[in-house]
Amino acid sequence: MRTARFTLDPAFTVGPVDPRLFGSFVEHLGRCVYTGIHEPGHPTADADGLRTDVLDLVRELGVTAIRYPGGNFVSGHRWEDSVGPVEDRPRRLDLAWHSTETNRFGLSEYISFLRKIGPRAEPVMAVNLGTRGVTEALELQEYANHPAGTALSDLRAAHGDKDPFGIRLWCLGNEMDGPWQTGHKTAEEYGRLAAETARAMRRQDPGVELVACGSSGRSMPTFAAWEAAVLTETYDLVDHISLHAYYEPHDGDLDSFLASAVDMESFIEETVATCDHVGAKLKSTKKINLSFDEWNVWYMSRLQERATTFAQDDWPEAPRLLEDDYSVTDAVVFGSLLIALLRHADRVKIACLAQLVNVIAPIMTEPGGPAWRQTTFHPFAQASRYGRGEVLDVRVDSPTYETARYGTADLLHATAVRADDGTVTVFAVNRGRTGTLPLEIALGGLGLTTVVEHTVLADADPDARNTLDEPERVTPHPAEGTTLADGRLTAVLEPLSWNVIRLA
Repeated sequence: MRTARFTLDPAFTVGPVDPRLFGSFVEHLGRCVYTGIHEPGHPTADADGLRTDVLDLVRELGVTAIRYPGGNFVSGHRWEDSVGPVEDRPRRLDLAWHSTETNRFGLSEYISFLRKIGPRAEPVMAVNLGTRGVTEALELQEYANHPAGTALSDLRAAHGDKDPFGIRLWCLGNEMDGPWQTGHKTAEEYGRLAAETARAMRRQDPGVELVACGSSGRSMPTFAAWEAAVLTETYDLVDHISLHAYYEPHDGDLDSFLASAVDMESFIEETVATCDHVGAKLKSTKKINLSFDEWNVWYMSRLQERATTFAQDDWPEAPRLLEDDYSVTDAVVFGSLLIALLRHADRVKIACLAQLVNVIAPIMTEPGGPAWRQTTFHPFAQASRYGRGEVLDVRVDSPTYETARYGTADLLHATAVRADDGTVTVFAVNRGRTGTLPLEIALGGLGLTTVVEHTVLADADPDARNTLDEPERVTPHPAEGTTLADGRLTAVLEPLSWNVIRLA
């Protein structure tokens, strides 16, 4: 196998990593909330009904921001249902996921959950622009953030939350380009509504940070035209535009699946180009950044199969939905998607892994039972821990292979992040399913002399998973033979592997 190579130099950088790149997503969908993060009566539950075993894993995961309450759920959500005494909150039909929402967990509980994760966990609040609009967004903003002395801020205090929630980052709806969305709109309709909502929210608080809805996927027929129309209305009023992308293998084509990040990087670059085109037309020096606030490996075909089997008159509470169990192969693709986000840290400032618990999630729970880490937990936790600082420009010279969906792809997918203390972490994926991949990295001008650690997530069985019965079946293990001498690192990457190489 030909050696893959690249050079790292402190003079060539992409940009700083915004900590919010390591965000996640909690939606009222399936068991993400109920029996996921919130289960009164569980042996580990605290006084607020939050599972402390899950809280411990969320802290270990290193999540920095959590988007809430949806997702598709938000487009039919009445925020007023989620505040006040729990026993007085109404039960509602959730059209998005054909479920019954009890509202036992709501806005106050979400803020409490974030505070218990720790000071680095930032709220990312979505407002309903599907079935509601400007008035309701302003009322929610006032209830959440105004200190005191108005009807809604005083109502919050009467509900037991004297201090404002301090929500700075707001999403203006969710996937409004999708016909599956309750209240789906054309780009022009949504753009006007988003602009009016943004303008009003800024009058109430000029310091808010706002995300406009971009396309729900690169394959949407309106992609790019949607962004152009929406930003024409909102360019001076918003800070970010959203991207959503999910990946799964199609027809057993694992080679294309392993190259999913090729599509993600194209999606990012084409969205940036569209944003900058609108800015140029408007003669604006402002840059719109990207919020990749839904991304993951998701076996969406399984949801489509279920949709043909459930009873239309059955509206269950917290049903088991989208509970994908992830293999080593899935974790390698997942790690490659993380690399794609880091490689575009100059413009991708927010990213939210969808979702946090049980629903296509890195953390799984059993009602009344344990919580455990999926295979995808480990790449995210390592990237969040070691991927802080300045992203270095990585341009690989790699052996390639052919894929049916994405054409020629590099076997090596990699990035590197230099921390404030000068240490460097290389994140690398070998997409090859059978052969090892020799790697050489030239480390010009970085002053690095030591391999602190090289860990790898790989397995002789690429379908190996962590389960309730075997929760530690797949974990990262030390790699052998990685050396650094005379400014050159050499390593051998195992087949189908996620690698973290820390240098000092």
